[in-house]
Amino acid sequence: EVKMVDRLANSEANSKRIGLVESCFGAAGQPLAIPGRVLIGEGVLTKLCRKKPKARQFFLFNDILVYGNIVIQKKKYNKQHIIPLESVTIDTVPDEGELRNGWLIKTPTKSFAVYAATATEKSEWMNHIGKCVRELLQKSGKSPTGEHAAVWVPDSEASVCMCCKKVKFTPVSRRHHCRKCGYVVCGPCSEKKFLLPSQSSKPVRVCEHCYALLSGSLGPRSDSIGRSGANFNNNTLSDDEDEDDSSD
Repeated sequence: EVKMVDRLANSEANSKRIGLVESCFGAAGQPLAIPGRVLIGEGVLTKLCRKKPKARQFFLFNDILVYGNIVIQKKKYNKQHIIPLESVTIDTVPDEGELRNGWLIKTPTKSFAVYAATATEKSEWMNHIGKCVRELLQKSGKSPTGEHAAVWVPDSEASVCMCCKKVKFTPVSRRHHCRKCGYVVCGPCSEKKFLLPSQSSKPVRVCEHCYALLSGSLGPRSDSIGRSGANFNNNTLSDDEDEDDSSD
């Protein structure tokens, strides 16, 4: 497999394939062709977003994972996201209800769940991502990333604030997400901000409990809730995008 990737690295076919991906994203996308980069595979995966699961086009390269919104299948994509594979950890997700064949893609800045159409497709994606990550770490001599961003609890999973357990969410009392634990919390329970350098250069919204934990005035949370990864999504959003995942 490694030799095959090395052979492809300088091939004309690989250059053409990467050129096609660039053209599908248009001028708004980042250039993707660099020496040694190989397009390993591509496909549509269902990404668990904050409001509901959405189809996204994914491209796996030997060093990065790229995804975007589908405007016209195989012709036009937008809102390009690039994830360096060196910082990726993957974990399988148990099948739950209609959400099947899923796994978590976790990084220090962003973590989320994706679902393939079949078990075979899931297995292929996970195997290829895993191989790419291992080879990158081997080449660089780095250790796997220990820390990753919380996977956000989707809005639909919480009708009341997961921090105070009192405030019911309504059009007036809106949902927010703690950037540290991923819980859905009310405004009063998430008024404080804390600098999480891996997620943002500015302080980000955290819940009362995580603020106390991060600032050293409290021990670990005792009221742990069951969190099978199948139900959560994380997006590193600025506060003005906090209530709306239209950007992703």
